[in-house]
Amino acid sequence: MTISTAPVPLRVPAGRRLLRLVAIAACLPYLSLKLAWIAGSHLGIPDGSPLLEHRLALALANGLTVLMDAAVVVLALLLTRPWGRRVPAWLLAVPMWLAMGLLAPIMVDFPLQLVLHGGGGGHSAGKPFLADWVFAVVYGGFIAQGLALGALFTGYARERWGLLWRGRVRELPAGGAPRAQGRTAVAAALLALFPGALRLLRACGAASPDGSGDRSLQCVYLLFLAAAVLGAWQLAYRRGRALPVAVPLALAWTGSAAVACWGGWMALGALVTGNRPTVPTCLTYAGQMVTGVLVASVIARFLTDRSAKAPQ
Repeated sequence: MTISTAPVPLRVPAGRRLLRLVAIAACLPYLSLKLAWIAGSHLGIPDGSPLLEHRLALALANGLTVLMDAAVVVLALLLTRPWGRRVPAWLLAVPMWLAMGLLAPIMVDFPLQLVLHGGGGGHSAGKPFLADWVFAVVYGGFIAQGLALGALFTGYARERWGLLWRGRVRELPAGGAPRAQGRTAVAAALLALFPGALRLLRACGAASPDGSGDRSLQCVYLLFLAAAVLGAWQLAYRRGRALPVAVPLALAWTGSAAVACWGGWMALGALVTGNRPTVPTCLTYAGQMVTGVLVASVIARFLTDRSAKAPQ
């Protein structure tokens, strides 16, 4: 995608500068805490925490997450500086998809946890995991990052690629998307059935042998699975004809990113720590990852087709 619908602004509007500042500032508590842990501090980690049983894994995870959160700073700059308009589309879209995929479930689940349980979630199998204030500081920062990055990306994408989702679904070419996109959307829906069913069972109270059964979190994952499948189906088969094209795109984008990134992140966490999830849980992680990638491919194909037909 190379379409740009507006010239590169010479001056960044004050609103975007403020959002950039919020995004960068929201990274500082998390980065500071992680760097302290890498240096050997146990700040916010209670005695007896399972984290202290896997010191090497903790150090590796902290190093990786420092790089991931530092990438938010880079994205905030890229989305607000003139040179950011010259970055190839894929080089922006991929890290932005990953960032929003990791942040979106936290943005939904943490406030839900506060309402339902009064906070934290700082225990694992009866043992203290992290101090409750750590969750408040870190997840509060993640929510601020997600809101600021989302707003910045929306404005950036509207200026650079706004033609690609202009109009309503009914204005898209009749007959639906190419057959390959339809098959991909169907495959994503079928693959989402198993993780969706397991998440639903656990949301309804079914026991989880590996402790991954938090009910509100299961509902959040189920919500994003449904959003991914619904968005891909609407794009591929032109359903929801009265909707703006941006609606199914946003559903597919956010849903696919959330389920794929968290499926991959949980699988990586189990691998690094040596924990062995149950077979159904492993299949759920895999199902989420493949579903997310398939839906992302539907989005990419849709935007590529529209870009080829749009006026240059």
